[in-house]
Amino acid sequence: MRVLVACEFSGVVRDAFRKRGHDAWSCDLLPSEKPGRHFIGPIDVFLSKTSTPKFDLMIAHPPCTHLAVSGARWFKDKRSEQEQALQFVLLLMDGCYVNIPRICIENPISIISSRIRKPDQIIQPWQFGHGETKATCLWLKNLPKLTPTNVVDGREARVHRMPPGPDRWKERSRTFTGIADAMAEQWGDI
Repeated sequence: MRVLVACEFSGVVRDAFRKRGHDAWSCDLLPSEKPGRHFIGPIDVFLSKTSTPKFDLMIAHPPCTHLAVSGARWFKDKRSEQEQALQFVLLLMDGCYVNIPRICIENPISIISSRIRKPDQIIQPWQFGHGETKATCLWLKNLPKLTPTNVVDGREARVHRMPPGPDRWKERSRTFTGIADAMAEQWGDI
């Protein structure tokens, strides 16, 4: 299966699919933290340059800076940025210029729910082997909901309570490996 992981710099989801033998690529404006098949640049440029643009599955993590309700107090000052972010989400939901049959859009609780549509599923890291809370919404197209793989105790809000710092946004946006593994295991054979 050919898998595109859009807006991912960590390589976590890409590598979960690669471990299972899939032709997985990540694409982001940032370089990948891990070596692997990664395109640095906008997704439309990547899709226009790839020699085989057909992908079977896309998992996209659009930047949540202007979307997440955790930043609601600044919403009134960034209406233009929100509109651009929502247009990008719609582009991803539609398959990004090419016909991608199966799509997952991943984002925290955000205005996507009120401005585009409600998520198909909300998952937590503690359902996939990590004793933490971080509500994560999934908007799905032709994919089943993820089934929890390892419900654990804990329920610590570590991600939410991270101290300020230059890389806080990176740490908060990184996908948990248990969730990435569940995506690859459950969606990789569809």
